[in-house]
Amino acid sequence: MPSEAKGWGTDAADQPLKPMTFERRDLRGNDVAILISHAGICHSDLHTCRNDWKNSRYPVVPGHEIVGTVTAVGGDVTAHKVGDTVAVGCMVDSCMECQQCKDGWEIFCEKGMVGTYNGIDKQDGSLTKGGYSDHVVVRDHFVCRVPEGMDVTRVAPLLCAGITTFSPLRQYGVGEGTKVGVVGLGGLGHMGVKLAAAMGAHVTMITTTPSKGDDARELGAHDVILSTDADQMKAAASRFDFILNTIPVAHDITPYLQLLGRSGRMVLVGAIEPMPGFHTWNLLMMNRAVGGSAIGGMPETQAMLDFCAEKGIYPECEMIAMPQVNEAYERLLKNDVRYRFVIDMARGL
Repeated sequence: MPSEAKGWGTDAADQPLKPMTFERRDLRGNDVAILISHAGICHSDLHTCRNDWKNSRYPVVPGHEIVGTVTAVGGDVTAHKVGDTVAVGCMVDSCMECQQCKDGWEIFCEKGMVGTYNGIDKQDGSLTKGGYSDHVVVRDHFVCRVPEGMDVTRVAPLLCAGITTFSPLRQYGVGEGTKVGVVGLGGLGHMGVKLAAAMGAHVTMITTTPSKGDDARELGAHDVILSTDADQMKAAASRFDFILNTIPVAHDITPYLQLLGRSGRMVLVGAIEPMPGFHTWNLLMMNRAVGGSAIGGMPETQAMLDFCAEKGIYPECEMIAMPQVNEAYERLLKNDVRYRFVIDMARGL
């Protein structure tokens, strides 16, 4: 039988989040039921609740950074058992039959992946609801194992901010001796600094905010460039092999392109909106390239968790109780967090 879930969500773009009850489906053969202990807050949650991308389906119960404990498994599940500590990220299903899915890139499923919230279940057509809740039911393939010994209070943001930055660094061979620039020190940027440094790269934080320099170095950056300082930018021309651009809004990428060396690549992971144009001369010269990257597929997400466990890498988190979520959203709009909010589900759900 379906189970009643308690959570927080919203019925409309202009309404705050509030307590809600709703049904979770009964377990299918390949499902895992998870008691949620922690849920991270992503900027995408806020955008979806407020219909900024004009694709929201209400009611929205957000949350795609989920950590918890397995409470039940379907009859066909072999990879997880009751009592396991597990995590769920941005997607909960895909066709599992197309080439993208077979290659471990379920995010690019040719029939469309199913989002953890604001998605449509492929079997019953119901609206998916996310991790701002007491429990969730997820297809086993989309459930990751949390390595033993990890601090579960800080794991949740790895399922979005972690994989979003890990994936392009891994895809493009960042490693020992690579000269990496990270643009923007926020939820994504601070993870980019930590991960690139752990991979052995020489990491430079590129920021508009002088006060973030010391913080960047504490996080693992070897150098800091103030992008509003023309002399510093000129001195760094053609310096980098790879630039991870995490700026979350539309902006001119030309100044950053000029920092790439021969065959350098800049990957955009922050802005999901139209961007200003740029002169192709900045690409033709030095064989530079610009690309984008979404979250990784499930094999890469598990690899990210294993890497973070091995290296002791966690996001910088501020823990909040569930009733503080609306205040957290307002602070998120002001960049008033260092650097991710995590909801402790034991407090006030």
